[in-house]
Amino acid sequence: MSQQALENVFQEWQGNEALAEQMIPLVGQLYRQNNVVATMFGRSLIKRSVIRILKDHRFVRKLEGTELSVEDTYPILKSMVALNLGPAHVDVGKLGVMFKRQGGGDVDAFLRKELGEIIDGYQPGASTGEPQDVVLYGFGRIGRLLARVMVEKAGGGNLLRLRAIVVRGRGDVAKDLEKRASLLRRDSVHGPFDGTIMVDAEARSLIVNGNVIQVIYADSPSEIDYTEYDIHNAVIVDNTGIWRDEAGLGQHLQCKGAAKALLTAPGKGDIKNIVYGINHESIGDDDLIVSAASCTTNAIVPVLKVLNDEYGVVNGHVETVHAYTNDQNLIDNYHKGDRRGRSAALNMVLTETGAAKAVSKALPELEGKLTGNAIRVPIPNVSMAILNLTLDKTTDAAALNDYLRRMSIDSAYQKQIDFVDSAEVVSSDFVGNRHAGIVDAKATIANGHHAVVYMWYDNEFGYSCQVVRILQQMSNVRFLKLPR
Repeated sequence: MSQQALENVFQEWQGNEALAEQMIPLVGQLYRQNNVVATMFGRSLIKRSVIRILKDHRFVRKLEGTELSVEDTYPILKSMVALNLGPAHVDVGKLGVMFKRQGGGDVDAFLRKELGEIIDGYQPGASTGEPQDVVLYGFGRIGRLLARVMVEKAGGGNLLRLRAIVVRGRGDVAKDLEKRASLLRRDSVHGPFDGTIMVDAEARSLIVNGNVIQVIYADSPSEIDYTEYDIHNAVIVDNTGIWRDEAGLGQHLQCKGAAKALLTAPGKGDIKNIVYGINHESIGDDDLIVSAASCTTNAIVPVLKVLNDEYGVVNGHVETVHAYTNDQNLIDNYHKGDRRGRSAALNMVLTETGAAKAVSKALPELEGKLTGNAIRVPIPNVSMAILNLTLDKTTDAAALNDYLRRMSIDSAYQKQIDFVDSAEVVSSDFVGNRHAGIVDAKATIANGHHAVVYMWYDNEFGYSCQVVRILQQMSNVRFLKLPR
């Protein structure tokens, strides 16, 4: 390649960087003023860096088989700002591909056709609903990630307000608050928090990116009156896992200021186990206690749903290769569970999983059709589920992958199912992935009625994103998604 060609390549890159930089304030303005969330094939562009925006554009090539540049999407964003849009989630990536495939033309005319429902829909001072108070009861791995996601989403039309966290301990409050702030600020798996965290020891609160979060010290729900902190009709997100039935979780509803409870673990008894994207619409106003099921159930149910719809699942086995959790021992020690007492950092630990049986709570049509087991492995995050299925209809790997790829792009399960087709990916590549599960196309095996589908999932962050989606459903936060 000649020196001039090298210079041209670099200049093109710099030009794309410059356009991506100009996109950032446009995305921010649409979000804060119009309550419009701009996405790139389901991936939010809110608060993203220049490089992240460029990488998301590059990723479209793997999904759609066509190149998409910031040169294609910048004019669309610029025009969107001028159209006085009302609240919605707008996929700028899909609009860009559609506009490019039709051969370009008048951007404004194209957007007036595709976004006609929300053009001139912005009304200054108007609200998309009532803000919803949320309390995190427990501030461990899932609690802190929920806080990160909710703070990131604060603003625009999200309406969820993280008002408080509940933790145990009443020693040196100032020291305890500093420790809580430090754990939120730094994470060995998910990296540093993107923002600022300040401690107000006198008010017993953390100020996180401008969000004032009360820290409440209590050993049980019976000790708490949320109205003392001006918290009303709150959804209490129980991250402790101490109580999983209606009687135990019902303690939260006895607190003044609490209205509903959401469990971040599989629920027992008649509690609805919700996998967002599958059965979230079954949540009614009278459902005061709901479970977000488990990370594994969230990972496998959406793919099982689309496979059953298209091919029919006769039976199958689910094997999860799961990152170790805080429930296991760091070194060999007594544990009430079989095998889990052995060192998590040194062993693969064969254990049980209830995910296969739990599938039927979200997909009753698969009742009794699946078995399951789990192997805990010495990594701190990102797991894999292997679906070994007998299908009613015959297929092959290419057809199965093409179907799953389409489901990840153009279906109601876009936020739940991700798709990767690379021979080089490993578990750490999926840390921070917001989908419930990611199909690994290179590993797919299908021949006749038999299929094996491999799925990665960030069992911490991806699951937390699913929990926030359920919170939005419980709080009647709805978003129009365009283009249709």
